[in-house]
Amino acid sequence: MSDLQGIVHDLPDEAYFAHDSLSSTGARRLLDSPARYRWEQEHPQPPRQAFDEGHAIHTLVLGTGSNIVELDFDNFRTKVAQEERDAVYAAGGVPMLVKDMAPIRATAEAVLAHPTARRLFEQDGHAETSLFATVDGVPCRARFDFYAPVGVDLKTTAGRADRHGFSQSAAKYGYDVQDAWYRDVREVVTGERGEFIFVVVEKDAPNLIGVHQLDRDFVDLGRAKARRARETFLRCTETNTWPGYPEPIQLVVPPVWLINDAIDKELA
Repeated sequence: MSDLQGIVHDLPDEAYFAHDSLSSTGARRLLDSPARYRWEQEHPQPPRQAFDEGHAIHTLVLGTGSNIVELDFDNFRTKVAQEERDAVYAAGGVPMLVKDMAPIRATAEAVLAHPTARRLFEQDGHAETSLFATVDGVPCRARFDFYAPVGVDLKTTAGRADRHGFSQSAAKYGYDVQDAWYRDVREVVTGERGEFIFVVVEKDAPNLIGVHQLDRDFVDLGRAKARRARETFLRCTETNTWPGYPEPIQLVVPPVWLINDAIDKELA
């Protein structure tokens, strides 16, 4: 599969995720801990039910993606239900309980009814598009939810989808690295970095929508971290060493919020 290069449309999920190039998710694992990244590569995990809802929403919004299979059980606690669920996973599908589909459809409909989000998904483009390129000497891949002049990534959140909530999510989950990674790969493939937009929908009713673009500071941080991840990957690969946390004893300092909290209480 290492022969994949450039833009590839309609590549099955299993083929994309099995590819031996570095993804933005892998880059974020490397930045956290090369040892954790290596362990996850050597111990691939089975599908996680926690992600099924998001996969289903993506499929309904984008009109392509995972095969949603609705199962008419109250839950997945019984042996029969678990066997049917696992059979769907084995076939590459997403098992969903019939009773859980109404809020998922409502979430997808909210995205498509949002004027700005709808315009982005109505661009001349292609959903679920994979790009492969060598960046800084590292074979890399990126999978755009919607590949167009303005690339779009659809995210669901259990929190807030406004700009303040998404700023916290972007910092916590490394979406600045994802932004940089996708644009780095795109630039190698096409010669243009393009723009990148996040469409974020709250999973709980009334399914509020936020449409966000990272500012210059976030973008610069992401590019620096993405570059560092590639450098780390090359160094670990060449030396076959995948370090965890620092071995020497570490001096632990209090977080800023704890210091501020102590000051506030002293002044009260």
